[in-house]
Amino acid sequence: MSNYHIETKCIQDGYEPKNGESRVLPIYQSTTFKYDSSEHVGKLFDLTEEGFFYTRLANPTVDCVERKITSLEGGVGAMCTSSGQAASLIAVLNICSSGDHMISSSSIYGGTTNLFAVTLKRLGIEVTFVDPNASLEELQKAVRENTKLVFAETIANPALIVTDIEKFAALAHNNNIPLFMDNTFATPINCRPFEFGADIVVHSTSKYMDGHAVALGGVIVDSGNFNWDNGKFPGLSTPDASYHGMIYARDCGKAAYITKARVQLMRDLGSAPAPNNAFLLNLGLETLHLRMERHCSNALAVAEYLEKNDKIAWVNFPGLKSNKYYELAQKYLPNGSCGVISYGVKGGREAAIKFMDNLKLAAIVVHVADARTSVLHPASTTHRQLTDQQLIDGGITPDLIRMSIGIENIDDIIADIEQSLNKL
Repeated sequence: MSNYHIETKCIQDGYEPKNGESRVLPIYQSTTFKYDSSEHVGKLFDLTEEGFFYTRLANPTVDCVERKITSLEGGVGAMCTSSGQAASLIAVLNICSSGDHMISSSSIYGGTTNLFAVTLKRLGIEVTFVDPNASLEELQKAVRENTKLVFAETIANPALIVTDIEKFAALAHNNNIPLFMDNTFATPINCRPFEFGADIVVHSTSKYMDGHAVALGGVIVDSGNFNWDNGKFPGLSTPDASYHGMIYARDCGKAAYITKARVQLMRDLGSAPAPNNAFLLNLGLETLHLRMERHCSNALAVAEYLEKNDKIAWVNFPGLKSNKYYELAQKYLPNGSCGVISYGVKGGREAAIKFMDNLKLAAIVVHVADARTSVLHPASTTHRQLTDQQLIDGGITPDLIRMSIGIENIDDIIADIEQSLNKL
């Protein structure tokens, strides 16, 4: 990859047109590709030749986007998926199977909590949820002989807890297992978890990376830094009978993990992104650095306004100096955290609902982290499948309002909030 600054990488990396070729990344809207000999196709399957043979495994448009995201995160390879949930599932299944155990922060997206606590349990994979604020000594108590990974979010959705990445990396590496980080809210613009010891990063690209709420997608990025040949991961260090005996840790070098994810898991699960969605994602990535700066500055202004408003019970935003995670945010997210804030309106759940219903500019949508300001009540929507205890563990109170601050003019955003509060 190039040595450009990350702002330039957002625009330039991934696709390099040759003389006379399309200046803009083309959409290769084809499921398959033609070759002149069966020998060539055989080499593609053996991974001794680069190229494309079926879009479920790889596609030129998708490949360019994967290369760009790899560059932005500072990894050795990436694999795009059809959704963020697919990315999280494949990332775990790539090294976990029935009888295995993993550790996860309790403060993660509700859909991911359900994936881990319910679906993975049905597959025989047990998950222990831990308090992200616990000490390293307390976290160590959750480790078992069959523990295969540690999972956390850089900025928790919607609790906005900033994870101490180095602490979680120490927990993982002290036990010869990898740290997986969901970096969706921070994006590589504001945090690159590999630089603090993370081994695998996942994103829901449907959020800030896309930025316009037009294309579902996810991605897994491999740092290339973890030693998979340490006796704990036979799927990577012993022959894969389903892929002509390949030993990924031996044959694929630093890209062992992401190669296995593609040729084994993507091959079998088929959670591939559409080329057109990858094209739209690339358009979003080209302005990611500009949008994140505006999201963060707008969110800070809204948080400061709410903090001074007597109709607001509390405000949670890592950019506020009064926030308990401010120091961690300064360490891991010095250029800004994200555009999402959470707060409570005095009067509890009913007041929160009335407030949201009276907003004009901000829309009530089941989405977050795109260009438009939006608002949601997680306890009754995105996280309604969780128990009361799971809500508390995830930092979600009944009055919590999650507001995703867009890139509109800040005066208009605040005026909309003010007029709605005045009706309470």
